[in-house]
Amino acid sequence: MIRKIVIFSEMIKIEHTLFALPFAFMGAILGSFMVNGALPTWAEIGWILLAMFGARSAAFGFNRMIDRVIDGKNPRTASRAIPAGLLKSSEVIIFIIVCLALLFWASYQLNPLALKLFPVALFMLVFYSYTKRFTWLCHIVLGLTLGLAPLGGWIAVTGRFDTAALVLYITIVFWTAGFDIIYACQDFDFDQKEGVYSIPARFGVAGALKIARAFHVITAIGFILLFFAADLSWWYLAGMIISYIILFYEHYIVTPNDLSRLQTAFFNMNSILSIVVFVFTLIDLVVRHYV
Repeated sequence: MIRKIVIFSEMIKIEHTLFALPFAFMGAILGSFMVNGALPTWAEIGWILLAMFGARSAAFGFNRMIDRVIDGKNPRTASRAIPAGLLKSSEVIIFIIVCLALLFWASYQLNPLALKLFPVALFMLVFYSYTKRFTWLCHIVLGLTLGLAPLGGWIAVTGRFDTAALVLYITIVFWTAGFDIIYACQDFDFDQKEGVYSIPARFGVAGALKIARAFHVITAIGFILLFFAADLSWWYLAGMIISYIILFYEHYIVTPNDLSRLQTAFFNMNSILSIVVFVFTLIDLVVRHYV
């Protein structure tokens, strides 16, 4: 049992929660302060956490199931649980069903709009994994999917859409698409050989890195627009300066001729960025409302 838990934990990449969870909480606290004038309740935080666990775990389960043949051909991913025979497809399907049940239950506990949007989330979780078979825009589709984390956090505590929520959503869409393009550069040769669609396979590594930089420029602009849309203060701006430095460094250490620090750029830098943006946003709101 313990061995299975470890294998499932590896399959769903628990550490990658650092990409989406801080932004889900950021959406929740921004929405709660703008609409309710206070932090979310502990109950709301708990249901958001459960919804995030269900959504991202189901997403990884879908991805590993749908991509199991491609993963088996790729030397980088051949050791993943399903192609390596560590997990049966039936076990992963049961795991996905349980995770979707958790997401549905959490959505039901939050508010009617969150529950109504459950089918949208489900569609995006499934659809993304198929896009690499027919379009190099798959990175943007991933962004549209991961961007549901902050948007979902906002809706979870407000039960409605707002301009600031949409600004945050679009910002995270391009942030995600940008770092996913960088990540995909390591599979450039395999993707071209096997006909897998990606921006690196379509435009080359050099072209892909330029597109990733352009996407992260849009991200930087989005964070500034959020400053005005959410009426934030200098604490938030301080966090933005740090996040811009992180984005610059992420692109500085990865070049078309040197991908050796790609994992650092993809995981370390983006995990730190999401935490920094959330923490400084939280400080901004707490200082202005409680200090």
